[in-house]
Amino acid sequence: MNLFRLLAASALAALAANAARAEDLLKLAVPQRGAWDTSIADVGQKAGIFAKNGLKLEMLYTAGAGETTQAVISGSVDIGVGTGTSGIMATFSKGAPVRPFSSQMTGADDIFWYVPANSPIKTLKDAAGKTMAYSSNGSSSNLGALALIKQSGVDIKAIAAGTPPATFTQTMSGQIDIGWSAPPYVIDDIKSGRVRLVARESDLEAFRNQTVRMNFARLDTLTGKADQIKRFLLAYTQTIDFLYSDDPAALKAYADFAEIPVEKAKLIRDEFFPKNNLSPTRLSGLDHAMADAQALKFINAPFTATQMEDFLKFYAK
Repeated sequence: MNLFRLLAASALAALAANAARAEDLLKLAVPQRGAWDTSIADVGQKAGIFAKNGLKLEMLYTAGAGETTQAVISGSVDIGVGTGTSGIMATFSKGAPVRPFSSQMTGADDIFWYVPANSPIKTLKDAAGKTMAYSSNGSSSNLGALALIKQSGVDIKAIAAGTPPATFTQTMSGQIDIGWSAPPYVIDDIKSGRVRLVARESDLEAFRNQTVRMNFARLDTLTGKADQIKRFLLAYTQTIDFLYSDDPAALKAYADFAEIPVEKAKLIRDEFFPKNNLSPTRLSGLDHAMADAQALKFINAPFTATQMEDFLKFYAK
């Protein structure tokens, strides 16, 4: 009997070892830990969805696009998640060996700007000579802030302030006049009246149907790990389906990850993140994105047809 148990235990151990070896490791740089749209990889891994597709993910959380892009270019991670389209265009235009392979967010329902309740600023037109936050250079909040400033017609200085929690501290202490955020951060403060909304990225008409953020990787990853990237996208899509399903475990999974109540998780999903906006294969508004990138000096000139074909060579269909 003892011999049988020993053999059984050895067989189970061998099976576990084989299963572990069957899971390919992908390293991800993910901005803004806790945000709904950047939670997909973490939630999907905890739900076992990536494991079912033979993948194990290792997440490096960053303060925004700048850190994410550097992690990808350096090769310390395989995939950069949720980086601003114009930022990736800028990186590509400078000759960096990176390409986007899917959309991460289309539309602009999530990012917003706010001021403390006692601020005299009611709209951006009241903010001449003031400072306005964004996360980091090349991010969608960076492009949004610059575009909103241009649209306002007044002189406002855009400031890289990092994550929503870091920005909130700087805004409430008076170091920055206008803070930036995205759900779940600052939602409770808006509801309580502690802060007041002054702008949303969706105030920019061109952003409402524009692919504002993408997932991307180095060329050597896209070619050398093509099968893993394909399985990553499959699991990523399955996780989105899970998060928008009627399964109560879905909202709880995100709520536990973001450390918020399930009711708040539902509000964030339903009011700020329409499912179609997260579709990895949805791609629109690139002409507007490129024009904005040029106008705001992210790129020097529009891409030629050949450059655009190269830029989108690995894009999911």
